[in-house]
Amino acid sequence: MEKKEYWKGILFLLLATFFWGITFPIQKIVLDANVSPFVYNTLRFFVASAVVFILWGPGNFKYGSILGVILAISYLAQTWGLSLTTSSRSGFITALFVIFVPFFSYLIEKKKPTVYHVIAFIVAMVGILLLTHGEVGFGLGEFLTLICAILFGLHVVLITVFSRIVKEEHLLFWQFFMVWFVNGIVALMAGHSFAVSLRTWGVAIFAALTATVYGIWAQLKYQKVVSSNTSALIFTMEPVFAYIFSYLILGEVLTPTQWIGAMLLLGSTIMVSVMQASK
Repeated sequence: MEKKEYWKGILFLLLATFFWGITFPIQKIVLDANVSPFVYNTLRFFVASAVVFILWGPGNFKYGSILGVILAISYLAQTWGLSLTTSSRSGFITALFVIFVPFFSYLIEKKKPTVYHVIAFIVAMVGILLLTHGEVGFGLGEFLTLICAILFGLHVVLITVFSRIVKEEHLLFWQFFMVWFVNGIVALMAGHSFAVSLRTWGVAIFAALTATVYGIWAQLKYQKVVSSNTSALIFTMEPVFAYIFSYLILGEVLTPTQWIGAMLLLGSTIMVSVMQASK
C-alpha cells in the first residue's frame, strides 16, 4: 500500500464524514418546518443525479442500480423508523452499521478484520453508546432503524467491491436516481406536497453537492484504498461532527459524558489509521 495514497484516502473520507455531519443540523431546521423527509430526499438526490449526469453521464446501470436500491431502502427505513422512535435511539442504532461492515466484508470480500480493527470497533461502540446516552429499546421504529443499519453496512462493502470493477464515476447516476425515484413515489403515494421554500431547496442543493455527490464519490474512490473496515471506523466520526455543528448551529450542548464518547470515536479512528499505515 502506498502510504501517500492511503493517507489521502483517510483525509478524503474524513472530509466526506465532515459533510455528512454538518447536514444533520441544517436538515433538521428544514424538516422541523414541516417539510416531508421523503420530499426532501427526492429533491436532494434529484439534484445529485442531475449533477453527475451532466459531469459523467449515466454510467453503469447494473452496479449503480444495485447500490441505489440498497441506499433507497436504507433511507426509507431510517426515515420511517425515526418517526416511531427518538432521535438519539435512531442515531445509536444507525451507528451500529460499523458492526455489520466486518461481517459483510468477510462474507463478500473474504477479508477478516485484524486484531486492531476488532479493538477499534469495540472502542467505537463504547464511544457511540456514551455519545448517544445509550438510549436503547426495541419496537417497530427500532426494528426499521436496525434494517437501515444492516443495509448501510452492506452498502459500504459493496461500494468497495463494485468500485474495483467499474470506474467510480460510473456508479453514481443510477445510484442517486434510484433513491430519488423511490422516495418520490412514496411521497406521492402519501400525498406529500412538493411545494417547498427556497431555503429547503438551498439545503437540498448544498447536501446534494457535498454530502451526496462528493461523499459517495469519495467512498467509491478511496474505500478500496483504505479497506471497508477502516472506512467504517472513519465514518463513526459522523455523529461527532453532527454534534459539533448541532452545538454551533442549533445551540445543542454536549454533556461531559458525550465528549468522552466523542474522544473515544476520534481515538479509535486515529488508532486504526496509524496501525494500518505502519503495516
